[in-house]
Amino acid sequence: MGMLIMSERELNRIEVLSQVTQGRMTAVTAANLLGLSRRQVHRLLRAFQSEGPAAIRHKARGRASNNRTDPAVRDFAVTLVRETYIDFGPTFASEKLAEDHGLKVSRETLRKWMQDAGLWLSRKQRRTFHQPRLRRECYGELIQIDGSDHHWFEDRGPACTLLVFIDDATSTLMHLQFVKSESTFSYFGALERYLEAHGRPVAFYSDKHTVFRVAQQGAQSGHGMTQFGRALNELSIEILCANSSQAKGRVERANRTLQDRLVKELRLAGISDMEDANAFLPDFMERYNARFAKAPRRPDDLHRALNVEPDRLAEILCFRDERYVGNQLAFSYARLRIILQENEITRGLPGKYVDSFEFPDGRLEFRWKGVSLPYSVFDKDQRVTHAAITENKNLSAVLEYIKAEQDKAPPKKRRAGKQRTRYEPTGRKPTGRPSLMEPYYERKRAEREARKAGQGCDI
Repeated sequence: MGMLIMSERELNRIEVLSQVTQGRMTAVTAANLLGLSRRQVHRLLRAFQSEGPAAIRHKARGRASNNRTDPAVRDFAVTLVRETYIDFGPTFASEKLAEDHGLKVSRETLRKWMQDAGLWLSRKQRRTFHQPRLRRECYGELIQIDGSDHHWFEDRGPACTLLVFIDDATSTLMHLQFVKSESTFSYFGALERYLEAHGRPVAFYSDKHTVFRVAQQGAQSGHGMTQFGRALNELSIEILCANSSQAKGRVERANRTLQDRLVKELRLAGISDMEDANAFLPDFMERYNARFAKAPRRPDDLHRALNVEPDRLAEILCFRDERYVGNQLAFSYARLRIILQENEITRGLPGKYVDSFEFPDGRLEFRWKGVSLPYSVFDKDQRVTHAAITENKNLSAVLEYIKAEQDKAPPKKRRAGKQRTRYEPTGRKPTGRPSLMEPYYERKRAEREARKAGQGCDI
């Protein structure tokens, strides 16, 4: 007898029936173990004793199923998928075969056919592996930065964002700061504190957030870099953007660790707001670095001295732009109408561009060749515009601002329809031809006045 292929259930039946044949087990016990009736056990036992173990093997093993699909149908379906639906998934392809060709095949059957034909790879087969990147050799050579939006205070406070600066060579936390959201000004504030504490690194490594990278590189307008990139360029610091989150895995893994450890540390310390949390972070960073920081391969520190005056640093770490001055010495800026005061300098500015400086504290300044220009604000409207485009990472902060504005005053009631062409009465009489009834009204008013005067005399 050659080799027999059996299932685990069939092997278990052979073992139990062998014990019954040897007299070490009764048929009733065997029935209980196999989950069969005693009659079925006696039937299997007779076949086992007469034909041997091969009698326990299922008789349909190796035979084609009576419900199998015709091979011609399978070949036709695979041909259609290869010629027409080559980039379709099994689910979508099965729907199209049923709709357009009247060929009803379950998605799992079609999935197996496509896998056998090499037209589809399973999720496991399609999985890509990211090879680990070696650390940089020197401290301060590459600093990975990222923002982690999380419920850092759990249910004790609102969600906020933690800005994380981590050294690639040593996994040292260089700077942590809680902010409301990932914005240019929040990164400006964190960058200023980093530079004051450590100096200028060689480069920062970030994701492709719009704070760091212009979304449309081929745009004809603009300077090809963001405000944060412009500030780093003036400080002689390079900014590099990762193509995937795995590429900056150092800071991503640090975020995962912080979302576990820091949340619990803040809970134990009873901290529920960003101000107290930022004061708590230096001590936490010291303990974290003592536990997780690594030694660099080379002892060199590539941080450079800042060598920038505080006033000059404030001019770098701000939102800078240009505005075209009109004939009325006015221009628009952030939904404000700016009017320059007339003097010897501003008289020659119509038709030219002036530099704008928006500082993190909200202060605005406009300059012409380094000279500050006096101005006044004609229209100040700071509310969020209707249907404004808002990035996902700034959505929490924008919603907090909207809720605060809604609590101040109810919204203005507006009419539906063509609001600007709808007639609104002013209460003023038109200055046209007098009415024909005006003499009649005048005579009536005179009679009323005369009666009032006569009654007064009688009294």
